[in-house]
Amino acid sequence: MTVAAVEAPERPAHRDPNVLRWLGAYTASMVGDSIYFMALAWAAARTGSASGTGLVLAAGSIPRALLMLGGGVLADRLGPRRVVIGSDAARAVLVLGLAAVLVLTAPTVGVLVAVALLFGAVDALFLPAVGALPPRISPPGQLARIQGLRGLAARGASIVGAPLGGVAVATGGPVLAFATAGALFALSLPLLLGLRIRPLPAPVKHGGTVAGDAGERTVAEERPTARQDLVDGLRYIRRHPLLGPLMIVIGLSELGFVGPLNLGLILLSEQRGWGAAGMGWIVAGFASGAAGAALLIAVRGRVPRAGLVMCLTVLVGATGIAAVAQIPSVPLAAATAAVVGLFIGLAGALCGALVQTVADPAYLGRVTSVSTLFTYALIPLSYPATGAAIALWGTGPVYAVSAAVCAAGGAVGLTFTALRRAELPR
Repeated sequence: MTVAAVEAPERPAHRDPNVLRWLGAYTASMVGDSIYFMALAWAAARTGSASGTGLVLAAGSIPRALLMLGGGVLADRLGPRRVVIGSDAARAVLVLGLAAVLVLTAPTVGVLVAVALLFGAVDALFLPAVGALPPRISPPGQLARIQGLRGLAARGASIVGAPLGGVAVATGGPVLAFATAGALFALSLPLLLGLRIRPLPAPVKHGGTVAGDAGERTVAEERPTARQDLVDGLRYIRRHPLLGPLMIVIGLSELGFVGPLNLGLILLSEQRGWGAAGMGWIVAGFASGAAGAALLIAVRGRVPRAGLVMCLTVLVGATGIAAVAQIPSVPLAAATAAVVGLFIGLAGALCGALVQTVADPAYLGRVTSVSTLFTYALIPLSYPATGAAIALWGTGPVYAVSAAVCAAGGAVGLTFTALRRAELPR
């Protein structure tokens, strides 16, 4: 009697050693990021120049904005694993080198700006590549869980990184803080080196194919230039029935959300007299809500009607953004921020899972670079405009406009039938 072979069930992401290696490396890098930015701000403040401090903190956004799309091209050409390992090693060397320099001399604005520019350039390579790795280390059915685990790691890194950076600065100054950050970047390297990468699904092309870690190409064709790869990636996103709408949702929702959460919350706390402690409680409320959303996705693994739920949660979160500026007390503002974090965090996790599920893995570095460009490069450049608008019109109107922009992302998403009906794989 012949017994039919039964396909082994998919291993859940949180029990997959390959995913856990990636998660450990990502967490170490994110904690290192938090410590690095705290140490950079502290070292910049010690130069005694307020304008110089602002210049140092803004410098890293420039290379991210200019090079992020190129980082996505590089991830697709060389493979995301190689780019992540190379960029994390470069970050470790750069930050440890800065710690060594500061042992010998006091920090100067020029040195710190140079480091911030270099770190931003390396980040422009790291961010698209690390976002393109999940589909190469796990089956499609686990990508939503991985997004939930990634969200938990990011929130945990923020909670752990800031106090750890503060202790390092208080104990040994910026030198110890930079050394700690560099050590964490280095710690991620053996975990990344141990990753097992799934091969790209390769469609057969006429004239034969040549397989590579970055994708497939025909034998008869010459390898396209980096510029051609970039144009091809942007055209792929524009023509895709889901990726184009998803990028619109990401851009609008991030534009309406990030300004009020970061710069706007500082100014709101000053105007209401809540102080740093009050702002801290509100940020903690948002973080707890976002962590709850990440945990929900990590446990469930799949949300039915993911596209529709994503758009609706953006709309609910946008309503909460507008409400924060109208609330007179810290406890109620913190509770509202938790609701915002829950719904916006859920929307972000679902959006990330949809992007990674529907994108052709050969294009995923370029797709990730476009979505990451909004969050890490272009949106921070809007902070001066947000600050000027609050100075002119106050926090209430600016929060209301920001909430409207965020809601527009969800509303636009609902107009696309393909996005409303989008589902995550089982």
